[in-house]
Amino acid sequence: MSAVAERTRVLTGFRPTGPLHVGHWAGNVGNAVRLQDEGYECFYFVADWHMLTTHYDRVDELPAFVEGLVLDLLAAGIDPERSVLYRQSQLPEVAELALLLGMITPLGWLERVPTYKERLRDMAERDVANFGLLGYPLLQTVDIVIVHGQVVPVGEDQVSHLELSREIVRRFNRLYGDVLVEPQPLLSETPLIPGSDGRKMSKSLDNTIELSADPDTIRARVRSFVTDPKKIRRGDPGRPEICPIFALHGTFSHEDVARVEATCRTGELGCVDCKSLLADHLIERFQGFRERRADLERTPGLARDVLAAGLERVRPVAAETMQAVRTAMRFEG
Repeated sequence: MSAVAERTRVLTGFRPTGPLHVGHWAGNVGNAVRLQDEGYECFYFVADWHMLTTHYDRVDELPAFVEGLVLDLLAAGIDPERSVLYRQSQLPEVAELALLLGMITPLGWLERVPTYKERLRDMAERDVANFGLLGYPLLQTVDIVIVHGQVVPVGEDQVSHLELSREIVRRFNRLYGDVLVEPQPLLSETPLIPGSDGRKMSKSLDNTIELSADPDTIRARVRSFVTDPKKIRRGDPGRPEICPIFALHGTFSHEDVARVEATCRTGELGCVDCKSLLADHLIERFQGFRERRADLERTPGLARDVLAAGLERVRPVAAETMQAVRTAMRFEG
């Protein structure tokens, strides 16, 4: 454990919109476990207010989604003794600071974030062109600074969000004094994980493979994936660089990647066998997760207790931040 890691506070969140999937594992969840194990001071939260940006009409599912997410994170390896795991909506200071930072954030800053238009395009069948989705990066900024987050693990597609957070923090500090910590990105080297339709794996697009899925479901889900449209039958040479199945092989089938690539290109490996091999690797890789997840479900109220303990640890930090903000903005003192 390095001295740097001991001093550094990391913040990341997870939206409770359904079970975690293999894209989460390869990205945010895997990073969260690694950073915890490397000795960073980790603050991880259930982003239930963020869930409303696209699932505002599905709040009946929220309690089960929150509980399920906490159990998923515990099964993945998040240790509530070493990491602070809490629920966003239980910190009213988050809402207050979002209001205050919203007063100084130019509308144009929010409109230029590319993921806003991408989400509108990807979810065109649903009415998600709301203030909440536009203001998602602002609320994300609050999540970070409310706990003095120093580093935020992000993929390349989220860099623009964090740069906006840094701009908001710099503007606040110029106006009111050096109060908020300017977060730094901790770039993930994880490649984009495609879903069954070739787009980024996302619960909103219903193109995922869930971590807790049983082997039969994993096989069925993998079979549904699109592949190289020019590789119609066994014997046709393939182009693994454009195939979602090969992208998953690259992350989850390390020992077989070179062979899969070579035999796909020659046509020796057919898509059916390629998918079957990937399913085998996924089933084996997440067997431990499924077993731990099933075991955790046998403890009634576990998720509630973990979140309650995390709230007690994060509440003084948020209160300290808001005291400093109110004083700087002349609402107190």
